[in-house]
Amino acid sequence: MSTEPSQALRDGRYVVTRALGEGAQGHTLEAVDKRLGKLVAIKRFQIRGATSWKGVELAEREARVLASLSHPSLPAYLDHFEEDGALFLVMEKIDGESLGAMRRRRAVLGRDEIVRFLRDASGVLDYLHGRAPPVIHRDIKPNNVIRRPDGSFAIVDFGAVRDRLRPEGGSTVVGTFGYMAPEQFQGRALPASDVYAVGATALCLLTGEEPENLPHRGLAIDVAAALGGRADPGLVRALSAMLEPDPERRAARIAPLLAELDAGGGASERPRAGRPSERDARTAYRDARKAEREARKAYRDARKAERRARKEDRRGRGHDEAAAPWRGLDGLPLAGALFGLTVARIAVGLALGVVVPTVLTLLSLVFGRVLREQAAPSVRRAGRVAELALRRATRAVRGRPPPAGAAQREQGAAARVRVEDQEAPGRSRIHDEGADEALDEELDELEADGRTRSAAASRPSRTGGR
Repeated sequence: MSTEPSQALRDGRYVVTRALGEGAQGHTLEAVDKRLGKLVAIKRFQIRGATSWKGVELAEREARVLASLSHPSLPAYLDHFEEDGALFLVMEKIDGESLGAMRRRRAVLGRDEIVRFLRDASGVLDYLHGRAPPVIHRDIKPNNVIRRPDGSFAIVDFGAVRDRLRPEGGSTVVGTFGYMAPEQFQGRALPASDVYAVGATALCLLTGEEPENLPHRGLAIDVAAALGGRADPGLVRALSAMLEPDPERRAARIAPLLAELDAGGGASERPRAGRPSERDARTAYRDARKAEREARKAYRDARKAERRARKEDRRGRGHDEAAAPWRGLDGLPLAGALFGLTVARIAVGLALGVVVPTVLTLLSLVFGRVLREQAAPSVRRAGRVAELALRRATRAVRGRPPPAGAAQREQGAAARVRVEDQEAPGRSRIHDEGADEALDEELDELEADGRTRSAAASRPSRTGGR
């Protein structure tokens, strides 16, 4: 069913006057509410013959959430109903021009207007995120922000809203490229995701460029380079904090950033007395990281010396680990096990050689080449770990003992992890570079052992040939 101008809805209560816009979730219409005698906005969702129930779910969620909200910078809910296979959501019509329309006529906002927008958006987000559970808009962008005639701003279109946090994941990816926070590409929407979208919208209206076309440093938008001296340092710091790619390091709220902006006035980049500058903090962090790396290197060197001493001691006592009894498989079980290991080797090779590089290449188109470069070492390490596991399994089913020193290496790796965990409590990620060396060392021993066995097996045949 098409909704034409002058068409009456809800038993003649609403008379459509014109179309306001069309989005992914439905059409927005202007209508006259004959009962209240004022203009309203009506969002229409086609539910009859819908190809997916996800769109119907989002429409019902938008109506439910909007009915629960009351804020001067949000459209007020008035009514919702079903008619002729469509769902209609009636809300207050906010007068003004969308920032998207301003963007299309190449208008930009000045510093004071951007600060006003940030202040109004801060009030809206504090209200939404302070509810239990938090309400997350998920799609703040210029098209969904209205600038009223008095210069204030309102946020509209809750078609992508989420009012339930799902710790287990599984959320649909909803949002607009350029304004979506990186975590939304993983299906994770957090209150900080809306902060990112507000920052991207502000920067777009300051520069006149879409966020994806602005200068980047890794995954982060380079705000200072994008503005090129057109904004005061305080505003640059505020927008940079809002556009931090890592949600755990991103500003959780806009209000504290505005307080710093008001206090500093943006007139100087000098740090306030008694507070270290951001540059000092970064320098201290780099020095700490350097000292940590040197400590790890010294620890690895000590471990190497210990391994060499143990090896020499074993040689001196004539210790021979290979003499220990080691039973493998025979006959059909051996053939089945080797077949399974061959299939596993092919699957690992396809995954790490084709599937993962392809996915990383596609993701790098969105997040930049840095993502692929940073992920490459992890992919290579995963390949080495898989290769080592497959070789160990092959030796086990054939009845061959593990190389000398394998157990000591595993114990040493476990000890390293425990020591680093004690030295850096609270860290969620521990990377042991010494483990990479242990992997390479054992792979080399396995290859050397395989060559030795191949040479030993070929000697009788060459002798018989003579």
